[in-house]
Amino acid sequence: MGGLVKPNRILEEPLDPYLPHNGNRGYRVSRYELELTYKVFSNRLAGKAVITAVTTESRSKFSFDLAQNLQVSKVSVNGARGTKYTHQNSKLVVTPSTKIPAGGALSVTIAYNGNPEPIKSLWGEVGWEELDEGILVASQPNGAASWFPCDDHPISKASYRISITTDSPFYALANGKLIRKQTRASQTTWVYEQTEPMATYLATIQIGQYEHRQVSAGPVPVFAVHPPRLRAAFDIDFGRQPQMLEVFGKLFGPYPFADYTAVVTDDELEIPIEAQGLSIFGANHCTGRRGSERLVAHELAHQWFGNSLTLGQWCDIWLHEGFACYAEWIWSENSGGPSSDQLAANAYQGLRRKPQFLIIGNPGPAHMFDDRIYKRGALTLHALRGVLGDEKFFELIRQWTTKHRHSTVSTEQFTDLASRFTDTPLRPLWDAWLNQRFLPRL
Repeated sequence: MGGLVKPNRILEEPLDPYLPHNGNRGYRVSRYELELTYKVFSNRLAGKAVITAVTTESRSKFSFDLAQNLQVSKVSVNGARGTKYTHQNSKLVVTPSTKIPAGGALSVTIAYNGNPEPIKSLWGEVGWEELDEGILVASQPNGAASWFPCDDHPISKASYRISITTDSPFYALANGKLIRKQTRASQTTWVYEQTEPMATYLATIQIGQYEHRQVSAGPVPVFAVHPPRLRAAFDIDFGRQPQMLEVFGKLFGPYPFADYTAVVTDDELEIPIEAQGLSIFGANHCTGRRGSERLVAHELAHQWFGNSLTLGQWCDIWLHEGFACYAEWIWSENSGGPSSDQLAANAYQGLRRKPQFLIIGNPGPAHMFDDRIYKRGALTLHALRGVLGDEKFFELIRQWTTKHRHSTVSTEQFTDLASRFTDTPLRPLWDAWLNQRFLPRL
């Protein structure tokens, strides 16, 4: 019979020094199938996760990330009885009844339940968060384990099927395409299929008293999910998303997913959040005055830079935030606002007034989401654009997004690709902008 055994923690070198306790070795996940039942008013979650993977080495134990406040009730591996497991320090360690060779199939079914809550991290609370009426999930960088067992590291990209059963007055949204919706008595089940590979931190669920509507037919369909009271304001604040998609599609390459959804919660949020195929904003970002449009552009750009192309190590966070910040400037100059030159000069002056001790090519975990990473990352791209010229710069970006579509990337890969677009040595540029503390001349 399966059940608990004495703790036997797997001690290994961390996959990423920025998150030394996240991620696991010995297998590569290809698919998550999550079957979740959630009661909004009691914040009670019951889940079953089926994780399909291939082993990368022969070993007697495998570990998964799962918050300690969620209780595991049953585990099976490849359908066999007798699977033993321990769950300590937010690691679920599973011992199959028979050893699985390298290259073998690994199908792990985990039943669990509890009252989900955010994970306390160096960057605040991340993951599952209760709202006044509903929930949101914002897992960057290590909050996925707050609601499902997983290999919680961005190199572990997989397809997903997410089924959510919740109280019928509420709208439930997850990544991917809605393939089934069924109402029985007081509960509704929503089933979403995310076919493109997705990092765990980008998996999300949003539940609230929302209306769902299509606001643009294409070529990339755009959807809105928000409280009914915000409809008029949404149409103003988010009304230019189709034009953003057109500009970004031309300059960055084709939009990497089937459609795009902007969610606005009824609560205020300090910052918007991107997830794969959708972004989440607070009611404070939807006022009818178009005051947050740069953030609308920023989160949309993450669909290319962060979601399709995902960093392999968190030290390369500038590949997400520097690119998305630069996309704000690109949208501005293509929509009648200040040019990239003007915005770069303003950002440069702002950075000069701040302490200069960050190396954005490896900022350290404590400063991973510092605004200086965003601005100096954008300035790095602007400096590169000045060297290459517009034609070669945007051709580089399009090749970058095409070559690494739906995969993981590194700074070295980007700098190597950029070197093919000029005879001018770019190493001095990279050293000055990415590897030095003090600002170089713009």
